[in-house]
Amino acid sequence: MADSDLIKLYSGRILELASDIPLTERLDAPDSTVRRRSPLCGSTVTVDVVLEDGRISAFGQDVKACALGQASASILARNVIGLTREDVERARDQLRAMLTDGGAVPDAPFQELKVLAPAAEFRNRHTSILLSLDATADAVAQAETAACA
Repeated sequence: MADSDLIKLYSGRILELASDIPLTERLDAPDSTVRRRSPLCGSTVTVDVVLEDGRISAFGQDVKACALGQASASILARNVIGLTREDVERARDQLRAMLTDGGAVPDAPFQELKVLAPAAEFRNRHTSILLSLDATADAVAQAETAACA
């Protein structure tokens, strides 16, 4: 990868999102907590969720990732309250398809993930970009399972 390719990848908007991640306070009493780590780069994300009527009513995350992973976490946090597990899984799957298969930009409210499209050619960055969505989908699924127990 050339230095100029990396410079283009880390656009101004990606850096803005990475520097302003909402909902970074961990929750005191979450319904579920999930920690995900990318073995390739060492990025980690820990997500706390509280569900109410099957929807995320409270959310907190601790993000230790590259600017791309941070930008993805920032976009997630701006839109996560009120979503269902299916909503999060759909966004995650659409983002993965955009990065790996040239798929369309994720549906609203996640259309801003388009900013990460240039990362498609950098497969070693994909796991970090997907960490927050993966952890959130897992956390919601665990909270649903616990609620049924």
